[in-house]
This record gives sequence, structure tokens and C-alpha cells, in this order.
Amino acid sequence: MTELEYDHTHQCIIIKPAELPHDEDFELWGTLFLHSDEISINEYAAGADRHQLRFNYANHTFNLNFEHYSQSVWINGEGQDADNLLAALTFYLT
Repeated sequence: MTELEYDHTHQCIIIKPAELPHDEDFELWGTLFLHSDEISINEYAAGADRHQLRFNYANHTFNLNFEHYSQSVWINGEGQDADNLLAALTFYLT
């Protein structure tokens, strides 16, 4: 089971999956995790240690991030208006 925690202080949603995705599987994992009528996927970027899936929710852009080194998965907004929707997005994804 995947747990979500809205972190108001750091303006992000911390995601605690039951099992972390492998680097090569993150794009598929993220696409399945975000699969919803209210969310549209924009683009995927892979780096040596960090992978990012950009998506839209409520007409704002967000990033689903996976960092292999720290074994962290989180969502952050792009801009203040998106940050203000993080709590609603947390509720929507649960």
C-alpha cells in the first residue's frame, strides 16, 4: 500500500510506496500511480540519480520525483498557485 503525506513546511507530498520502483521502471510506475481523469502527464526526464514526471492537475503543473540515492519519492508544485493545491492533490490521490 502506498502512503501519502502532505508536508506543508516543505511544500511537497511525500510518497511512501510499499516497494520503491527501480530506476528503469519509474516512468511506468509514475504513469500508473497518476492514472486519473483529472491528471494529464506532460513529460518524463531521467537523470543519473533523479527521475521526474511532469503532470497537470487543476490547470497547474506538478513534478513527481524519484531520487534513487536517497530512495525518495515526492511531488512538488511548479509555482505558488500549484503549491496551494498540494493538500487538495494529496486528498485526490488517496
